Amino acid sequence: MKVGTSRWSLRQRVVTLLAVVGVLLVGLAAAEAAVAARNRTHVDALLNTTGPLRVHAQELLNALLDQETAVRGFAVSGDRADLGPYEAGVQQEQDLVESMRRLLAEYPEIAEELGQVEQQTEQWRQSVAVPVITTTEQSGTAAGQALITEQSRQQFDGVRAAVEELQADILGAREQNAENIRRTGNLLVVLLIAAGLVVVVAGMLLVLSLDRMVVRPLTGLAEQVREVAEGDFQHRIAGAGPPEFLRLADDVDAMRQKIAADLAEVREARERIEWVNSQLQKQAEELTRSNRDLEQFAYVASHDLQEPLRKVASFCQLLQRRYAGQLDERADQYIAFAVDGAQRMQRLINDLLAFSRIGRLTAGFTEVDLNKVMGDVAGQTEAARQYADAELTWSELPVIRGEEPLLTNLLANLVSNSIKFRRPDVPARVHVSARRVGDEWEISCEDNGIGIEPEFADKIFVIFQRLHSKDAYPGTGIGLAIAKKIVEYHGGRVWVDTSVPEGTAIRFTLPALPAEIEASAAEPGTAEGSTGDGATASPNGPDADQPSEAAAPAGGTQQEQPERADRPDRTDAAPEGGRTGGMRETVG
Repeated sequence: MKVGTSRWSLRQRVVTLLAVVGVLLVGLAAAEAAVAARNRTHVDALLNTTGPLRVHAQELLNALLDQETAVRGFAVSGDRADLGPYEAGVQQEQDLVESMRRLLAEYPEIAEELGQVEQQTEQWRQSVAVPVITTTEQSGTAAGQALITEQSRQQFDGVRAAVEELQADILGAREQNAENIRRTGNLLVVLLIAAGLVVVVAGMLLVLSLDRMVVRPLTGLAEQVREVAEGDFQHRIAGAGPPEFLRLADDVDAMRQKIAADLAEVREARERIEWVNSQLQKQAEELTRSNRDLEQFAYVASHDLQEPLRKVASFCQLLQRRYAGQLDERADQYIAFAVDGAQRMQRLINDLLAFSRIGRLTAGFTEVDLNKVMGDVAGQTEAARQYADAELTWSELPVIRGEEPLLTNLLANLVSNSIKFRRPDVPARVHVSARRVGDEWEISCEDNGIGIEPEFADKIFVIFQRLHSKDAYPGTGIGLAIAKKIVEYHGGRVWVDTSVPEGTAIRFTLPALPAEIEASAAEPGTAEGSTGDGATASPNGPDADQPSEAAAPAGGTQQEQPERADRPDRTDAAPEGGRTGGMRETVG
């Protein structure tokens, strides 16, 4: 490569080569256009001038022969009809001469010869044809024939010779045009071949230049990059070729240096992460052991703690029954406090056990009809509704996948809360409904109870949170925490809708069945809303302060319903792992 062009960029080199090739091709194209124009001119002259001139010259000779033959025939016969070819020949001669003169504008020599033919022809007519015709008409055929001598024949032969010379000149002009056509055609072919050679040579130069300036530098750069990719991060990448490739090599080498530095940091970070992972592994093992100990403690507490509590409660109740009225009023009050405390401790233990079982023990998900679940809930809460003169209704509810005992416990908790936290002297009304929202069912439990202030909506799903004293509303404060855990275990979320004008509305979501989601996708016009309007009512029941009766856990006592401090604003949570089976008790 020359020193002057060593700093040229690849773009400049390619553009220069293409510019040179373009100039050459444009020049060749201009020359080809000029040669083609000349070739068309010669072809036009051959086809439209010399060709018709040859035909006209032959017709001119025939017209002159017709005139000479007609004159001799008239001299023999004296019949005026024999002069018809003569007169037609004269007219044809004039037409042919006029037509040939129009074609001979670019051939002055041939036009001059045509003038000599006209002059000789006119002399022959004046000296031979006209006298013969006049003499024959006036003196008879013998006198006319006498004028047709050898001299007159030689004079016509001169006319014929002039026409033949004219034809020879026209033929020479035609041959010249044909030669010009061949010459320009050959030149045009040569120019086309030259253009093709320019394209081929330019293509070869371009290929060779690209191989030298692009392929080889890129191949060398790729080999160096592969060496780095194989792990030799300390190999310096050097470029070659045009300035662009040199800059590219510098950029790649800078990237290599940055990657090498990052890899060093990654190695250090990996070592730190491995150390942290080992610590986390130890902590996870410790947590696993701790969880096993806690589970063992929960089961021990469920049996070993309840046994002495049952004894305390039983003997206190015996004291209460046997010595009622025999001791003073303060002793009766103390015994009542002891009985109530033992029973509350049993309920707390049972509620904690119920809460801990959710998500651990599993009975397997099945398709659950919530309408049937509401029937079971109505049966469980019947006594409480009769006592409180409460009414329970529900709209058509969907079928979802879940554990029926847990869902029954969930809805029983919500309905029992609605009955318990009713307004004084107002019959409780509880309504359960459902509507589709996207891929979920949103289920609502609404009542006309005392409601909840928005500032407390975040508290009521926290375990053991109470907004009222146990004297005003009995319970352990764990019911809605159990409800929240059941909902999250089924992949939903639960919250309190604080926008309702009266009472309380607790809403929770459950995933819809895949078949329902596919059906909704197939019918984009399906509107979201409640699943139906058919309501099912249950009888009214007992006071909400009474616990709803269900299968009591190990202690054998009924659990109390959580306080009405249970209406948080919307909460989002992921389902917890594990399952709980066999829980049908309603926390009252």
